[in-house]
Amino acid sequence: MADEVVLLGTYVSMFAVRVKIALADKGIQYEYKEENLVNKSPLLLQMNPIHKKIPVLIHNGKPICESLIIVEYIDEVWKDKSPLLPSDPYKRAQARFWADYVDKKIYDGGKKIWTTKVEDQEAANKEFIECLKVLEGELGDKPYFDGESFGFVDLALIPYYSWFPAYEKFGKFSIEPECPKFVAWAKRCMQKENVSKYLSDPDKIYDFVVMLRQRMGIA
Repeated sequence: MADEVVLLGTYVSMFAVRVKIALADKGIQYEYKEENLVNKSPLLLQMNPIHKKIPVLIHNGKPICESLIIVEYIDEVWKDKSPLLPSDPYKRAQARFWADYVDKKIYDGGKKIWTTKVEDQEAANKEFIECLKVLEGELGDKPYFDGESFGFVDLALIPYYSWFPAYEKFGKFSIEPECPKFVAWAKRCMQKENVSKYLSDPDKIYDFVVMLRQRMGIA
């Protein structure tokens, strides 16, 4: 009997994009349901009653929540193809550390750029660039964070790249001159079909951020 796999997500969510890329890399067929986070579906509330957030992967009726946990689950269940986490325990722990760094620093830093007051803009931009430079240091001269192949940290980080044009527009700064190695890495990832196919359209992300700023009363 074939596995029944359903993904609840939203188009603009970098967290849902992670799961889409992981499923595509593994060649898993699944049903995708686009959620409206203003009017959450009964299925989402049933499957994630604690946080009531997307993404949620439903595998044979059982829910798995939180994007990095979902990606690890996918890697463990469908382990015969395209491994995402290293087999070495230490390298696996390091990959988890850097993926966690991405969500703590890049998510918060990016949000700060488009929500901050004008007088704090330069500081927000600088903080974000410093976080990217830390990631550049970890990347080093490797093509990908895991080495020669696209892996867990790359998958955790690349969905944010769709948001970078919005960060640059609202922050009135340019990322590539400050972090050329990072942008080169992102462009390398974009050459992967499963990455370019599922990354959100930056123009739609920009429109989404404009809408969020209006709701928050930010001019």
